[in-house]
Amino acid sequence: MAILRNINELTREELIAALLASQAASAGKLTPKVSAKGAVSLYGFGKWPVTLYASQWEKLFAATDQIKSFIEANQALLTVKAKAEA
Repeated sequence: MAILRNINELTREELIAALLASQAASAGKLTPKVSAKGAVSLYGFGKWPVTLYASQWEKLFAATDQIKSFIEANQALLTVKAKAEA
């Protein structure tokens, strides 16, 4: 939509198109936000965000090598989620 209009003036089809365009633009894109309780919520992995406090994220980042090694060692046991088709 090139021209912004009042949402009440949009047709059902225009609203659906705008929603689909918004979802397509954000698909696969990780978006951090500050939660109501002051934690960091990371959107873009799936239906729900991954939410941790800053100290928990720091602890996770410090364990990155350990997590990567674990994934490599257990690759045969792990399931890989296929990307959603757009």
